[in-house]
Amino acid sequence: MGWEQFEEVKNKYAKLTSILIEKEIPISTMESCTSGLIASLLTDIDGASKVMKGSFVTYSNEAKTACGVPAEVIDKYGVYSKETAAEMAKNCRKPYSADIGVGVTGSLGTADSKNKDSVPGEVYFAIDYDGEIQTYYLEVQNQGSKFMNKVYTAGEICDKLLEILEER
Repeated sequence: MGWEQFEEVKNKYAKLTSILIEKEIPISTMESCTSGLIASLLTDIDGASKVMKGSFVTYSNEAKTACGVPAEVIDKYGVYSKETAAEMAKNCRKPYSADIGVGVTGSLGTADSKNKDSVPGEVYFAIDYDGEIQTYYLEVQNQGSKFMNKVYTAGEICDKLLEILEER
């Protein structure tokens, strides 16, 4: 993956943000492995503040629990799980009264020595749209760098968001 793919992902997010603005649909994110990249891409066009209500970058387990993810969920299913991603999506919507919440967790570099369930290239994400939560698993092949792995992941999440918005 190179810079042309990054531009492609940026363009997808410009389209997504435009649709959210047009339909007046507020969104928020809780990101771990993407480190706020999704929120950043959502805000790259003018007027994004009408819909982007806020974001949490919860890189550690402690940050996730501080933002509402139950420790019991992390203990039972692992921090890298669809259950944790679903809690992240649900809990990022609440403080901002957003219609859409996006939660993403996974390992995009080397294995995380603090969490036994860390498998490089495994990402779980969830989209909570008005209380209806859909979870996804994504296997990320190395795109050449950790940053490009984040870009690839953000692009896949954008595709799902566009798909969901098309269906409604």
